[in-house]
Parts: sequence; C-alpha cells; structure tokens
Amino acid sequence: MNTSFWKAGHAPTLFAAFLYFDISFMVWVMLGPLGVQIASSLGLNAAQKGMMVATPVLAGALLRIVMGMLVDHLKPRMAGIIGQIVVMLALAAAWMLGIHDFRQILILGAFLGFAGASFAVALPLASRWYPPEHQGTALGIAGAGNSGTVLAALFAPTLALWYGWNNVMGLALIPLCLTFAIYFFLAKDSPECPPPKTLSEYLQVLKDRDAWWFMFFYSVTFGGFVGLASSLTIYFHDQYGLAAVKAGYYTAACVFAGSLVRPMGGALADRIGGVRTLSFMYVIASISLFVMSSGLNDVNATLAVCVCAMLALGMGNGAVFQLVPQRFRKEIGVMTGLVGMAGGIGGFYLAFSLGYFKQHTGDYRMGLIIFAGLAVLALTGLSSVKKRWRTTWGALNLSAAKI
Repeated sequence: MNTSFWKAGHAPTLFAAFLYFDISFMVWVMLGPLGVQIASSLGLNAAQKGMMVATPVLAGALLRIVMGMLVDHLKPRMAGIIGQIVVMLALAAAWMLGIHDFRQILILGAFLGFAGASFAVALPLASRWYPPEHQGTALGIAGAGNSGTVLAALFAPTLALWYGWNNVMGLALIPLCLTFAIYFFLAKDSPECPPPKTLSEYLQVLKDRDAWWFMFFYSVTFGGFVGLASSLTIYFHDQYGLAAVKAGYYTAACVFAGSLVRPMGGALADRIGGVRTLSFMYVIASISLFVMSSGLNDVNATLAVCVCAMLALGMGNGAVFQLVPQRFRKEIGVMTGLVGMAGGIGGFYLAFSLGYFKQHTGDYRMGLIIFAGLAVLALTGLSSVKKRWRTTWGALNLSAAKI
C-alpha cells in the first residue's frame, strides 16, 4: 500500500468505519456461536437452530435498504449513529428481560439485523473519501470489519460457559458503547455527498442489469461468508461432536481467514482487475464447498477445506466492491444497500438451508452442494459480462481503475 493512498482520503473516518463495522458484525452473528448453548437451553431442533442463526442475516439484508436510504438522506455518519443506538437498546432489553422461547430469540435476531445493516453505512462513509484508483483498498479496509465475526466465535461460547449465554448480551454492550464514542468523535462525512434521491430514483437503478449482476455476485461471496460464519459452530458441534467452545475456535479460524483477506482481495483487484480476481475466487470457493459437502471423516481436513472456502469468499467480497464504485459511483449509497441486501439474503439462504437439510435429510450435504453450484453459476455469469464491462464503463479512457 503506497503513501498516496493515505494522502488521498481521511484516515480517521476510515478507522471509524472499520471499527463500527467490526463490532457491529460481532453482535450481528453472535447467535451462531451461542447457538449450541441457546439450542440446549430452549430445546430447539435442527431446523429451528438454522432459522435462529439465519434470522439476523435476513433482517440485516432487508434493513440495508433502509440504512442505504438513511445514508443518502441523513448522510453516513448520522445513519451509523442511529443504527448503533437501536442495537444497543435491543441487547440491553434482551439482557435485562431475558430470552425464554424460540419466538423471543427470533425477535432479538430481527433487531440484531440493524448491526448487519452497518455494511450500508460503513462502506459509503469510507468510499466517498477516496478516488477511483483507491476504491478497492479503501473498501477492503472498511469491509475488513467483517472480522468482528471472529470475535464472536472466539469469545461468545467461552463467556456463555462462564456467565450464561444471556449475560453475553450484556457483556457485548461494553465494546458497543466504546465503539459508539470513538465513532461519534472520529467519523466525518465527505464533502462529496450527492443529494438525496427520491424513491423513484432508488427504483431506477434496478432497471440497470449490472445492478442485478452485482447483487447476484455478492449474494454468493458475502452470502457464503456470513452464512458459514453464522452456522459453523453448530455445524462442527453436530457433525463432529465438538464441544461448544472448541467448535467456536474452529469457526474463528475459518472466519479469521475470510476476514483477513478482504482488504487483500480489494487491493489485488486494484492491481489486476476485479473481474479476474473474482473469477479465480469463484473457482476456489466452488471446489472447496463441493469437497466439504462430501462429509470428510477428519474434522481437521474439513477445517482446512473450510478455510480455503472462506479465503476465496473473503477475497471475493473485496473484489466485488472494487467494481461497484466504478460502475455506480453516484449511486454508491443505494447500491451499497442493494448489493449488501443481496449478500445478506444469500447468507440467510445458506444458514437456513443447512439447518433445513440437516433436519430433513440427517446431514448438511445438500445445502453445501447447492451453494457450490451457485458459485459456479456466478462464475458463468461473470464470464458472460466481462467483455462488455471492459469495453464500456471499464474502458481505459473512462476509468483509472482496472476492471
């Protein structure tokens, strides 16, 4: 990363965006790492466990549209403040009143969706400070906040063992409040904030077929990442009999790999082009998921394959968001919301389908096979559009970035 990058934007805002994203993602997926203890306490079956971890993902997906609109109308900084307050209030209520049944855990999951919707705030907050040639790196750094899922996997099962899973809700308020204070003082809105759009203008972008391509591509990369991040603790527990804490450690290893390389995916896309980077990642992800679906007997072999899948999906996330600002720079707020929504829906589908197929077939195989097939389909779609992209909005005379 050269010095011109640091001179091009606003480093305090980039750090605030990363931290807000990071801690928000920690609480967004925390029901997954806590899933073994919650399921035991509430008596949930496999399908209910799948729905429990999938609900925050779906809520986060839908709320990203809402947060994207708030970004355009109130600017990113204020939208982030509102989102953080809602999440803190929801966790405080869950901690003080307690969670006693399946319906209540789903209600909490819906409110945790506001944490997942931080994606639609943090990325425009960072993106608007940086020129096209640095978009991949800037959004890769801000988007590395999905590493918060590592914190949830590492600490939530252990804290639940020590203090009870309901008290983990209260403990999560500590980093949330600290992050809120840092964000409040460091985050600044870029002078380059486009005027708010009307509802018809939001719908207008959906008439562009490239918007749908980006939504599909991200539903596979980010959907795969967050779907696995939410489900792996339960997966390792059910499939290999690992205790909740050890399953959390295995999950953390996988999620750490996918989170660490998101900035690398963006930076690589800046160097060799987003299309080339994304294509390679789809190949690796699809192969890894197919191998994982075969039901390897050795849990460590499964861990290695899962890490490969998460590496590919994580880099793919960075590559997608190297491309989106080049095509939709003026519409980055609404596009971040739409693309992020699609990613969340992909994650909801994967998390829900794993629980569904486990309940009805006895294993997770079919859920993994179908998602691997979606990665192949995304690769085919990317191959069909890359020539048009490179000769239109990605042409050298129109963009300083590599497509």
